[in-house]
Amino acid sequence: MANIITASRIIISIALLFFPALSPEFYALYLAAGITDMLDGTVARKTGKASDFGAKLDSIADIVFVGVCLIKLLPVINIPVWLYVWIGIIALIRIINIVSGYIMQKRIIMLHTIMNKVAGFLLFILPMTLPFVEVKYTAISVCAVTTFAAIQEGHLIRTGKI
Repeated sequence: MANIITASRIIISIALLFFPALSPEFYALYLAAGITDMLDGTVARKTGKASDFGAKLDSIADIVFVGVCLIKLLPVINIPVWLYVWIGIIALIRIINIVSGYIMQKRIIMLHTIMNKVAGFLLFILPMTLPFVEVKYTAISVCAVTTFAAIQEGHLIRTGKI
């Protein structure tokens, strides 16, 4: 059941591509995808069905969701160049973490640390703040936490503390 919930996030994320960013339909699907993200892990643990496959599927669903959201949101919001650079640095750190984990452990490692969860939550609520606060202000806190989470994840992977 948990993996079905996770897979539905991938489908919902792809459906976001067919609606205008920041429209009521976009927000409805966006919230539905967020709810699946909150539910899948809880359902897996409560039913005793937590697995490495489920954790990897969750990471893939998160990547698809974030990727689709970037595709939809970046063209409609005014983002300063320095913020694009910061986002690119975060992505590069994440890629280095994945490659490092694969080299060191011979498997893809994506950690679900508390900081990664906090970063994910902040990233999730960011689009809902857009009508009220300039993106550069909310993005600073999101990027700061996400940068810390990415560096922490890399440290844990490279020191073998996973």
